[in-house]
Amino acid sequence: MKTIDLNSDLGEGMGDDDAMLSIACSANVACGFHAGEPAGILRTLRQAAGRGVAVGAHVSYADREHFGRRALDVPSEQLRAQVIYQIGALKALAAVAGTQVRYVKPHGALYNTIAHDRRQATDVIEAIRAVDPALALVGLAGSPLLSWIREAGLRPVAEAFADRAYTAAGALVPREQPGAVLHDGLAIAQRMARLAREGVVAAIDGTDVRVQADSICVHGDTPGAVEVARSVRAELSRAGIAVACFADAAGARA
Repeated sequence: MKTIDLNSDLGEGMGDDDAMLSIACSANVACGFHAGEPAGILRTLRQAAGRGVAVGAHVSYADREHFGRRALDVPSEQLRAQVIYQIGALKALAAVAGTQVRYVKPHGALYNTIAHDRRQATDVIEAIRAVDPALALVGLAGSPLLSWIREAGLRPVAEAFADRAYTAAGALVPREQPGAVLHDGLAIAQRMARLAREGVVAAIDGTDVRVQADSICVHGDTPGAVEVARSVRAELSRAGIAVACFADAAGARA
């Protein structure tokens, strides 16, 4: 049986984390730099621990004003320190919650930047290696980042987005453009089942683009996120695809 991971961005102080944790098998938990606050983050970590959901550090630029969605040219020394700080903080909270950080997934503009910017990508990779080289790093499927992660001796995890439109080149359509964020739960679910089964997704111009992914993300802050995630999981099941955490190959959740 084919398997794929289903993840969601949580701990941001918005959306229904508990409901999403009953559907997703990996939780990208905010570390406070783009959203979230300590008590809420700890509460989400405890919920994840109680449901057996794997936890990842959702690191970001220090940019709460713009929800981490503004590209920044952060000097290397500063960026490395910021990533180390965020992972360390989440590790401490996770330990108190009875779980552990298993991977790192950058958020927003940082995620998009390091997909193609080798300097900032190297900063993030070096920060992870300094904290814990056993941590996997999630990056955009088809991007150069995945090979850079592999070259550095870390584990790359290729990610696709359920609720985002793709360009014909396999990049995400920028959020400010019409049609960038998808909302039709059934259509999204069918797209993701096809992606998991065939490695193909329809781009915004109607052409097919190859997207080989280990994990699918449903953003926790998107309106109707819980219903979208539930539809995706149900459609994957109908297609004979099991949802299993990439951080634990044996961690399939029926």
